[in-house]
Amino acid sequence: MCVVQKVSDIARPIVEGLGIELIDAEYVKEGSKWILRLYIDKKGGVGLDDCEAVSRAVEPALDAEDPIREPYVFEVSSPGLERPLKTDRDFARYEGEAVEVGLYAPKDGVKQFTGTLKGKQDGVITILCGEEEIHFTEKEVAVVKRTIIW
Repeated sequence: MCVVQKVSDIARPIVEGLGIELIDAEYVKEGSKWILRLYIDKKGGVGLDDCEAVSRAVEPALDAEDPIREPYVFEVSSPGLERPLKTDRDFARYEGEAVEVGLYAPKDGVKQFTGTLKGKQDGVITILCGEEEIHFTEKEVAVVKRTIIW
């Protein structure tokens, strides 16, 4: 089992116990340091206090389980406003909000679509562009991310 999966398995029940969702985890080398980063979210967004609470709750469990042998820096972060949607829970949470869909190959000559997320069902992502519903299969889609329209 990879480090990210082990860490996610340890952290997820702790994070959910705080009423927060573990969105993603990554273990990456940045410069000379290894970074273990958890991304968290909740309805209405997370703040510094949420990140601190998760850090304080998860760190002792990671120390006890010791899934990573080399030294690392542990961080807890918000995934950001314009983050990619990855899980079915993400798609359900952000229904009705503005998203940007990037495709691997053009559809009707266009690779980037912006609209309102209608949902994801049976591997099909639907957005509303103006009055038109547009459907994308998961295989067509490189990324779906929240977007801020000013």
